[in-house]
Amino acid sequence: MNPSTSQLRRELGKWDLTAIGVNQVIGSAVFLMPALLVSQIGAWSAIAVALVGVLALLIALNFAEAGSRFDGTGGAYLYTRAAFGRFVSFEVGWMLWVTRVTSWASVVNGLTDALGYYWPELRAGQPGMAREMVISAVVIAIMSINVIGIKQSAWVVNALTIGKLTPLAIFVLLGLPYVTFDALRPDVALTWAQISTSSLYLIFAYGGYEVISVPAGEARDPKRAVPFAMVATIIVVAVVMTLVQVVAMGTLPNLAASRTPLADASLLFIGAWGAFLMTTGGAVSMTGNNVGQALSGSRNLYALAEQGDLPSFFGWVHPTFKTPAAAIVVTSVVALGLALSGSFATLAASSAVSRLIVYAGTCASVLALRRQGPASFTIPGGPVVPVLALAISVAIMYGATPLQRDVGLIALVVGAGLYLTARWRTR
Repeated sequence: MNPSTSQLRRELGKWDLTAIGVNQVIGSAVFLMPALLVSQIGAWSAIAVALVGVLALLIALNFAEAGSRFDGTGGAYLYTRAAFGRFVSFEVGWMLWVTRVTSWASVVNGLTDALGYYWPELRAGQPGMAREMVISAVVIAIMSINVIGIKQSAWVVNALTIGKLTPLAIFVLLGLPYVTFDALRPDVALTWAQISTSSLYLIFAYGGYEVISVPAGEARDPKRAVPFAMVATIIVVAVVMTLVQVVAMGTLPNLAASRTPLADASLLFIGAWGAFLMTTGGAVSMTGNNVGQALSGSRNLYALAEQGDLPSFFGWVHPTFKTPAAAIVVTSVVALGLALSGSFATLAASSAVSRLIVYAGTCASVLALRRQGPASFTIPGGPVVPVLALAISVAIMYGATPLQRDVGLIALVVGAGLYLTARWRTR
């Protein structure tokens, strides 16, 4: 083990990691997805949610196997470093951080938009500084929680994960008796364009579980906890998202036209308090996602410094709290700057390709690392699942929009420049 890794307190259990994963995957998308999917593929959407959950599980199994080999902080960055060397791993680690910080900036703006339903001054373009003050307060509060300790951060994540799953569970349990199952029966064949578009959206709707392995250096038994949390996260998320889609499709007429599908459907079979519950649940969900972005993003930056690929300042650990305080502050400040400036919108497009690069790198790492010996957890079936998951990742990357590919390429080039600069200064 790297000596610096031992500076961090190992406070996280397997259920803490599972909560982190569920919290990252279930964000704002689940509250908006039903209408979007129905507009794309109609009654096939519930089936598509379940099938893409299986595809996500194939990729997650690769993270589980690779994660069972390591007990340090960094996730996919560590896997690709051991398999392919420093440059490839730096690019993967860099793209992990870019994904987290731009996503955080985007979601915190989404949170203020949601609150703007009740507090109009928070809406974008409104006069005054209310929106900026709320964004700043949220980011600073989350930064402070992360600096104080990983255990405190885990408590907050666990609480917010329960807070977002509870309204979704109520929506499903109270809504299932009102479902009209004729609305779930597909009646037309899909075109390839429909399949490609909906699959691309869904694979990203399922994205976020890759952060589970990032704080492994703060887990009590990471070689067992990470594989468990990877699989448990996908199973929980797939069940929740599929049932939510079924209830929304079966209870809300003209679902495709709704901007707030869960709130609109709840209004029909629960009443006004149901619509309020779904709106509140969306705000809680985005808040939890913000906390998770800060936790995992800062650990990405810390891992790059820990391995000597960034200046040691980014790896500074608070002497009292034993948290990567410098990485937490830097990640928070960058996210706050992007959120306040609004430039996050373009940068957030890089998260599409960057996430796929992380997926592909991890799947390829599994195949390469098997040459070094068996892992604590090994995917059954030999190379079948890693090869299939790698092919899925590449295929989805091919289906990304030109903007997503271009912004992702720019992020890679910036990362390469940082790496070469750091190496030159070291020499």
